[in-house]
Amino acid sequence: MEAAYHPQQQARLAALHSFEILDTDPEREFDEIVKLAAATCGTAISVVNFIDADRQWFKAETGLGVRETPLATSLCAHVILEQEFVEIRDTLQDPRMRDNPLCCGEPGLRFYAGALLKTEEGLPLGTLCVLDYEPGELTSLQRDTLRVLSRQVMALLEARRALRTADVLRQEVDHRVKNSLQSLLSFIRLQQRAFASKDAKLALSMVATRIDALAHLHEQLYKNDEHQSVNLGAFVEKICGHLASFAPQGVALEVETVPVAVSPQQAAAVGTYLNEFVANSYKHGFPDGKNGAVGVSLKVAEGDIVELVCTDSGVGLPKALLSSHAGLGMKIAEVVCMELESELDLRNSENGVIASLRFTPQHV
Repeated sequence: MEAAYHPQQQARLAALHSFEILDTDPEREFDEIVKLAAATCGTAISVVNFIDADRQWFKAETGLGVRETPLATSLCAHVILEQEFVEIRDTLQDPRMRDNPLCCGEPGLRFYAGALLKTEEGLPLGTLCVLDYEPGELTSLQRDTLRVLSRQVMALLEARRALRTADVLRQEVDHRVKNSLQSLLSFIRLQQRAFASKDAKLALSMVATRIDALAHLHEQLYKNDEHQSVNLGAFVEKICGHLASFAPQGVALEVETVPVAVSPQQAAAVGTYLNEFVANSYKHGFPDGKNGAVGVSLKVAEGDIVELVCTDSGVGLPKALLSSHAGLGMKIAEVVCMELESELDLRNSENGVIASLRFTPQHV
């Protein structure tokens, strides 16, 4: 006897497909559940199965050896029309199954017990069931075990669907944030060209530098599921990879980092500083096509102190600039030092400029 369609068949199938579980590979979490169910109930077979439109598909099975069977011979297709738990002590005594070739053949499936896999809305997707080749009966403890294990299967399915939904949402948020930051950055650059005031240009330059760093920080945080700390080494590599694409001909950007966890605020400050140092080196350190290199080194010194050293092999800084706090670069450096609770050691070296920042990493 072939089972009738479920009264809410279309809604049930839509719910089943929303879990994206059909035709996925075997997984240990589900395999362990069916093995435990069979061992607890003392049966030859146990399966986690889902009733699709035209087939019965097994996410996990033990003792059966197949991944799907036709719907016409499905015992569980009958069971999903019932209440939460069904036990059939002898299938040949059940009018729904006594003419089923899986039951009346040799060897035939003579015992069945299954707990429904139901959504929170009460729609049945399939069953966690056990089967045997001899009539039988479960104890109260065995029935309760099947019920608990069926809820564990649904908890796995719900958790995975929630993660997929969250990931889609995160991707949408990521897309919107990146577009917003890029639009804001473009607007600021347009305003910089429109203003004649040096003070206004200075303020907008500082804002643009910070937004650029925040854009890279957002990308780094988006890849970090915990969103509690930032791998500063990877963050610096990302920013420098972006800055390397703007290097003047004949100027190389050399980067050396180590992994170190810092707060998002510290990462944003470092990103702002790097953007400004490298951009200024490109602009002022290598006039008239001079070749050379800009270096960025991130290390962890004794006492877990983070040390960021930026260098260039250019023409060096004018003495007047070294002795004063004028200029955009120095203003940005002052803000960064305040955020990092650090001091900037900036000086000319034998070959160009060297600037060092040392700070204590913070964690959220």
